Amino acid sequence: MDKAQVMEKQTQILRDIFDSPELEVTEETSANDVDGWDSITHMQVIATLEKEFKIRFALGELQSLKNVGEMASLILKKI
Repeated sequence: MDKAQVMEKQTQILRDIFDSPELEVTEETSANDVDGWDSITHMQVIATLEKEFKIRFALGELQSLKNVGEMASLILKKI
């Protein structure tokens, strides 16, 4: 799996969670860019990503992430 494939899966997950089929997601997309992305939905995003990719994130890993691209890179390291 490469970063483009991870980004594609992340995009679909975010579209599903935020019920926004047209949501545009780039590597620079952050929680501030998506309406309704708050702490509760953030937990849902993390849980869904862990389930989809069969990985677990450590709290310290998540605190330093700035955007979806950095999340994709972290996912790639873990799979």
